[in-house]
Amino acid sequence: MNGVLVHLMRHGAPREPGLLLGHRDDPPTPAGVAHCVTRATGLTFERVVSSDLQRSSIPAAQIAAMRRQRHDLDPRWREIDFGAWDGLAPQQLDPAVQARFWDDPEIHAPPGGERWSQLRARIGEALMQIDRASLILTHGGAMRAALAVLFGFDHRQVWAFELPYGALVSLRLWPGEGLPAAQILSLDSGQAS
Repeated sequence: MNGVLVHLMRHGAPREPGLLLGHRDDPPTPAGVAHCVTRATGLTFERVVSSDLQRSSIPAAQIAAMRRQRHDLDPRWREIDFGAWDGLAPQQLDPAVQARFWDDPEIHAPPGGERWSQLRARIGEALMQIDRASLILTHGGAMRAALAVLFGFDHRQVWAFELPYGALVSLRLWPGEGLPAAQILSLDSGQAS
């Protein structure tokens, strides 16, 4: 069996880059949408899935329409929920509190936000339901969680992956009982817009 081809693409630039957007539903810039559409050119997939947040769903809808393919919204592919930090600039947070979060997002989740294990659990559920070649437009945290779930990376290791807006990770998954076996085919940061 050849497995299932899956492309994880980070959304294009939001209108307010540099903020901890999390579940805040900011739309993408027109250039950010165009960047994602261009990045999808030449990729092989049978369906498009995206987070239900606009910065992912708007470019996904355009790509699906251009390809005359189905577009499914799946909130499991959302960014980590930053809770009370959603929409804040990192400079607005106490540096020590922020450092504790990045050092251990499980123990030091943002107030009212999501723990690393919660993000990994919902991404793991979504990965187990992939049954055909897919393009998934999602977020940097969700992509890192997918890599952690599939390959056993811890949170510190996945932060080492540079995933700017429009980054593309292509994988081959072999579905089975539980989590699929996986192989990274390529990791292309592209040129952010």
